[in-house]
Parts: sequence; C-alpha cells; structure tokens
Amino acid sequence: MSELLTSDDTALIDLSIGLEDGPPSEPMPPSIDAFDHEAGAQRLAENLRELGHDVDATDFPAGMGLAWEDLEVIPHAGTHLDAPWHYGPEVDGEPAKTIEEIPLEWCRGNAVVLDFREMDAGEEIGAADLEDALEELDHDLSPGEIVLIQTGADELWGTPEYLTQFPGMSAAGTKYLVEQGVKVIGTDAYGFDKPFAKMGRRYIESGDEEELWPAHFAGREVEYCQIEKMANLDALPCKTDIPIVAFPIKIENGSAGWVRPVAFVGDGADAGSDDASSGGETA
Repeated sequence: MSELLTSDDTALIDLSIGLEDGPPSEPMPPSIDAFDHEAGAQRLAENLRELGHDVDATDFPAGMGLAWEDLEVIPHAGTHLDAPWHYGPEVDGEPAKTIEEIPLEWCRGNAVVLDFREMDAGEEIGAADLEDALEELDHDLSPGEIVLIQTGADELWGTPEYLTQFPGMSAAGTKYLVEQGVKVIGTDAYGFDKPFAKMGRRYIESGDEEELWPAHFAGREVEYCQIEKMANLDALPCKTDIPIVAFPIKIENGSAGWVRPVAFVGDGADAGSDDASSGGETA
C-alpha cells in the first residue's frame, strides 16, 4: 500500500457521498447556509467593530472578505462511520468506543467488495450469503480486512427511493464477518440494516424485538464499525485486495463521524465514474 500512496500512476477513487443542503435522500437533511465574499466582508467587519475597530465592509479589497458556510447537520448525514457507541453503551460487557476512540488502524487496509445487487430490496444478507459471495471470489477473509457491501443503492442518491430500495445486513451476517477479524464493514446503501419500513412491518407481524435494527444491535455483542452511504463501488476495477483509507472526523463522545473513504488503484487503472448523482467523481 505504501507504494500506491506515493505512486504517480495511482488512481484515487472517491467512495463517498458529501453533505448537501436538503436532499430528499436524507430524512434529517443537512441545512447549509452559504455566505459569499461580500457577505463575508460584512461579517468580518462586524467582528472587528465588536473588538472596537472602526472597519467597514468597503474597507476590504474589492469589498470582498472570506466565504464560509453555517451548517446544521447530524453526524449520520452523508457518508459516515458509526462507532460501537452508536449501537449501545457496551460491547460484550465492556464500554463501547465513541468515534474519537476508534483506532486509526481499523480504518485503513485492504478491502473486499461483496456484490449483492441481485438481492431484492428489504432482504437480509445472512452468513450463508456472505460465504457464497466470498466463495465466488475465491477469497478468504483476513483479520483487518475491510468488507464493502455492494447493493447498487447509491445510484438512487437524490431520490426518495434511496431510503427504501436496498437489502440490509442481518445480525448473523454481521457477527460472521466480525468473527473473521473484520473491524469495519461498509455499505453503499442508506442504512446497514434493511429499510425502516420493512423492519417495522416485520416487527408488527411477529412481535419479535429482534426484528428491530438487528445488524446494528449485533454490535452490542461483537465490536465493529460500519460505514453507511458509500458510493462508486462499481468504479473499482477489482473486488479484492483494494487498498483503502477511511478516517472519521473526531467528535467528542460521538456516535459517528463523517468520513471520505478513498481507494487506491495502481498501474494507472481507469478509475472513472461519470455518475455525479452517486457522489461520482474520482478524487
């Protein structure tokens, strides 16, 4: 991986969706209030006047100050990494890690992509499904590998269907991966579990509490992190041994942190993806 980090022939593939102002694909969408350079001059002048300095916006070169944005956003918007604290206060009897406690070593390594695009929306990905996908790739998982679940749901980003049209992980499937030494599991879908409506329906029909967020709550028994709302997995030229980094932003006592996963592809491989709606440009 070190050679890829420094090679001029390395293609960088952006596997993230960014923060956008009010997209229909977010039930709690970010609010982004942008200030241009003229407004920035007004604000900076006000700051200086509060400090006792008689400065006006017109005093700035060309009347322009600094542009910036005010954001109101949860850490689970956009591509983000969930910490074990998100799932519960403890993992197997030990205090659950918050986002700033996640070891950086967990968040870099070789990734394997498991393709479940043929599964129906609302289905659960079980341990047997994962075993079959690995067998199809002729790949055995190693401790520290990052597993990426491909559903194809990122193609629906920007639409309400993004929230409902994807299969989700099961508790047994999640535990299976973690028991192989996997610490980070990513998905290109809105959520790690099956869609909310499907979970709610199954709970009402069965009365079984294990129908509610089973994959998330598996994290109360086995320690792992999940990356939700990834994108562009179809831009990767291979399915295994993909060097990737995905370091989350630190938020004190946070349940999650925004992350921009980037894959490194050597030998000048074509990293292209023109689908801007899925977060689609290469880095």
